[in-house]
Amino acid sequence: MSIRSQLFLGFFIFILIFIVDFFVNQRLSRQVLQNTNYISNSETVIRNSNVLHKDMIEMQSGFRGYLLTGQEVFLQPYFEGLHSVPPLLKEQLSLVGSSGQREKLDSISNLHDSWLKYANQLISTRMDTLPESGKRYNELFETQLRMEVGKKLNDRIQLMFSAFDNDEYHLRQERRAALQSTLKYTRNITLTLTLISIVMALLIGSYFIRSITRRISLMVSLAEKISQGEFKTIDDKKDDELNKLSLSLNAMSQQLEKNFEELTKKNNELDQFAYVVSHDLKAPLRGIANIISWIEEDHEKDITPEIRNSLGLIKGRATRLENSINGLLEYARVGKMKKGSELVDTEKLIAEIVDLLVPKGYEVIVENNMPVLNTEKLHIYQVFSNLISNAVKYNRNEKGRIIVKAEELSDAYRFSVIDNGPGIQPQYFEKIFVIFQTLQERDAFESTGVGLAIVKKIVEDYKGTISVESEPGKGSTFTFTWPKNKEDEA
Repeated sequence: MSIRSQLFLGFFIFILIFIVDFFVNQRLSRQVLQNTNYISNSETVIRNSNVLHKDMIEMQSGFRGYLLTGQEVFLQPYFEGLHSVPPLLKEQLSLVGSSGQREKLDSISNLHDSWLKYANQLISTRMDTLPESGKRYNELFETQLRMEVGKKLNDRIQLMFSAFDNDEYHLRQERRAALQSTLKYTRNITLTLTLISIVMALLIGSYFIRSITRRISLMVSLAEKISQGEFKTIDDKKDDELNKLSLSLNAMSQQLEKNFEELTKKNNELDQFAYVVSHDLKAPLRGIANIISWIEEDHEKDITPEIRNSLGLIKGRATRLENSINGLLEYARVGKMKKGSELVDTEKLIAEIVDLLVPKGYEVIVENNMPVLNTEKLHIYQVFSNLISNAVKYNRNEKGRIIVKAEELSDAYRFSVIDNGPGIQPQYFEKIFVIFQTLQERDAFESTGVGLAIVKKIVEDYKGTISVESEPGKGSTFTFTWPKNKEDEA
């Protein structure tokens, strides 16, 4: 399976878990809302029941007070109840959902209606002012009182209210317990799904770390080894995009190893060729020079000035060719002959070069901030000796001057060799660093044209740069950088 498919599957599982969590929470939230609404509704029912029962008791109390005193002021709660009780009963019927509770409310309503008939009959008889009404009221009162009609109705209403309230309290407790259970279940479901998500994330993360990150680390390590010249391969058998990358790295490593082997072989062949050339060409050249010398010695009296000049040209050409061969061999050996790094005091090194190459009468200024380098002494010696030698060789001023200075950078030193020679035209700035390229006629000035090419090659082998700034008649400034090592001491 490709990495893209694996990532898609992992995200799909996470999304699926979140969808399940969402719908479960939605369903449980509706249950919580229903139970919460029922509890709130139940509290309203209980409150209305208390108010309704209280109104009925006040009606009964007012009725009894009127019967005992005959004062109509006691009937005020009774008449108020006639208006307040029916709406409360209607509201209660709309609030309760249980059929048992509705039956109890209907019973309370019927009992209350029966009591109203009983009460209305006595009240209307008591209020009647006709002579026979008093007798009829006494008979009705004695009959109803003896039968305890009112008391029985009130007791039954009291019992129905108690039963209604008890059932409502019981139902509310059940709903409250259901609400707590739903909330607990919701928390458990959410916690479970969250833990599942965390576990899935850890599993998927560990899988990708093991399957992808580890493999990428192996590839990075392989790339680093390849850059260091270790052409190895890695074993990756998974069928995905990283496998294609690892196969490409393996193929590149194998191809580089093959190319490196071929390059090594070619270099060895070139070294062998250079060795052969140095011996097979230099020997005939020396033979030519010796033959010319013998001719000059044996026929000294017979040689005319023209012939002597021609023989001198032949010897000069032979010497130039031998010097060119030596310069070519020296250029080819740059970077191959390494003795190891050592501490090099550049100020002392330049003093040695000046003593060896700079004639008397030259003004040589070496600034006193020259660093101590931890580097290959031969290479830095070649760079300074070629630059100082050129500064002397091409200078035609009566008072030659050479300035050598150094500047410390963050990761390298920048050296400058400044002379007061004839200068160089800008169009030749690049040409002078090409092997066998000179700015003067070979017949007018003997030069191999290898020195600056060697300098450029050495500096670039050390990851440095070299450049020249010059104007005709105003001298030249050659500037190059040399990297620092940890052991360098400024």
